[in-house]
Amino acid sequence: MARFPTRLKKIRQQIRGAKSDALLVTNFVNVTYLTGFTGDDSYLLVTLDEATLISDPRYTTQLEEECPDLHVVSRNPGTKMLPVVAEVVQDAAVESLAIESGSMTVALHSNLVKALPQVRLIAADRLVEKLRTIKDKSEIEATRLACYQASRAFMAARSQITPETTERQIEAELEYQARRFGAKGLSFAPIVGVGPRSALPHGTTTDRRVGESDFTLIDWGANSGLYLSDLTRMVVTGKLSQKFRKIYEIVLEAQLAAIDAIRPGANCEFVDGVARKIITKANYGKQFGHGLGHGTGLEIHESPRLGKGQNKVQLEPGMIVTVEPGIYLPGWGGIRIEDDILVTKTGHEVLTDVPKQLDDCCLA
Repeated sequence: MARFPTRLKKIRQQIRGAKSDALLVTNFVNVTYLTGFTGDDSYLLVTLDEATLISDPRYTTQLEEECPDLHVVSRNPGTKMLPVVAEVVQDAAVESLAIESGSMTVALHSNLVKALPQVRLIAADRLVEKLRTIKDKSEIEATRLACYQASRAFMAARSQITPETTERQIEAELEYQARRFGAKGLSFAPIVGVGPRSALPHGTTTDRRVGESDFTLIDWGANSGLYLSDLTRMVVTGKLSQKFRKIYEIVLEAQLAAIDAIRPGANCEFVDGVARKIITKANYGKQFGHGLGHGTGLEIHESPRLGKGQNKVQLEPGMIVTVEPGIYLPGWGGIRIEDDILVTKTGHEVLTDVPKQLDDCCLA
């Protein structure tokens, strides 16, 4: 629990930097990060010397269990959130209030302006998200567990694939197996693409059968409770063609080279470029149409982002990023390989351990 006072101390430094008296946290994920409270419909007011959670009676017991030392103001049934927020802000004598402009709705902002005419609202986007970029030991261990659960779930689900298995059945089996190994569930709805459907980087599952093609792309992850993992593997269920072999080896080479480039001080565009250069040299540059990777944590897509235009963003110890190059050929299919990587003080650590050599893809 000591991590939450540390996080509040850090966010207060951000509040001072924004030249504000306080921050109103309206993003529920950020409320969880700063307090440990896992419910929703609750806001957090952080001043320079106090933190007040504005919630309701549904969460009384949960709040006592998850954050017993937190000051809580519970609104009465039928009372809307905004009047209570305004009262808490006024009681704290706040003159300038930072708001999460990146996630606050236009309607909420407009109503806040009306409810707090004497308070200056300051748009201060991503203050908490910047802190979330660097994971502490507890977050790293939670992610490590999510990677383990995802790995075990995949290997168990993979062993049950037959030619008659559908994309949707693989999705369901991954969910079941992840829970069997202790996960809260999956990180997101898995992407399972048989044959030509694997060329859809974010395709949704259908009733297409594995036996309708020689290979299948599976993108999944596990939720260990709060923290998420994200992996992609290819499964060859039919003939291992020369085309598949060639493209797979290009993608694997690009991924391994990019992982090897991850270290403190490396900028995110450079790491993306390491993989992109290999794929482009093989004449598939136009078929790699997305960034190399992204951060993971409480949400499946967090900062930093590995991609073009990120040359000013440097990797730091404690960051966790995915590395997921891919080549997508409409009408034939796509190949992507993805792992979760922790930036360490001296380099990096691969948190995921699902085998990924070409022979490992083959079921037979």
